Amino acid sequence: MATNENLPPNVIKQLAKELKNLDETPPEGINVSINDDDFSTIFADIEGPAGTPYENGIFRMKLLLSHDFPHSPPKGYFLTKIFHPNIATNGEICVNTLKKDWNPSLGLRHVLLVVRCLLIEPFPESALNEQAGKMLLENYEEYSRHARLYTGIHALKPKPKPKVGMICESTTALNVENTKISPKSPLNADHTNTVCGTALPVLPSPLAPPAAPSKVGVSTTTTGQDQQQPGSAETTALPAVVIAAAQKTIGGGGGGGGPAKVLTDKKKIDARKKSLKRL
Repeated sequence: MATNENLPPNVIKQLAKELKNLDETPPEGINVSINDDDFSTIFADIEGPAGTPYENGIFRMKLLLSHDFPHSPPKGYFLTKIFHPNIATNGEICVNTLKKDWNPSLGLRHVLLVVRCLLIEPFPESALNEQAGKMLLENYEEYSRHARLYTGIHALKPKPKPKVGMICESTTALNVENTKISPKSPLNADHTNTVCGTALPVLPSPLAPPAAPSKVGVSTTTTGQDQQQPGSAETTALPAVVIAAAQKTIGGGGGGGGPAKVLTDKKKIDARKKSLKRL
């Protein structure tokens, strides 16, 4: 741990303990910067309290500790320009805690909290900035407008706070979407065959073996009005080659007359029978 020649060892030890506590559990709206090489200068960033003209601004200040600290109070200065009755144009802070009301038992935490409270409730009766003090007493709206103008121009802007759980929620939503659209999941088989509630025809796989040919005269459709009855034209239809073979057989295998020739021969036989009866 570095030491400072202007401060006694026991004070340095006490300051080190207090600064560590401020770093681990900082006061609301106050962020202390620790410099291990010089405990005689303490820097702090103070957030402008809500509902005041200093809202949405961060103001940097410093406390200077003298060689007889804590018997004498530290001196406070704002490094950020601010329009305030109790803060001079050079940044010096006027507050009773750092003057006549100082007590060696008061710590740095108490001093920083008093300075922040000064932004909430100024004391125009003991003003270092006479213009700000007079304006505060006579026309608060005008004073507030000036203070907001200074805040917007000179104060540091607070960093946006990240939303807790945002990444987890986005990851969860992404996982849900992937589950819904995954075409390989067996749980989604019913969803892949429908579009807006309408069933889609199941197409055969190009790797599936071809279906066996159906028998001649047997219908492959067995439901609805498309079911074929036995003896219908569609089921009894025979190839042209089979029909030609049957006609050839009826015609006696050689004649070209077919059924007409058979009828002619029968008539001749009947005529001969009649001739024999007459004899």
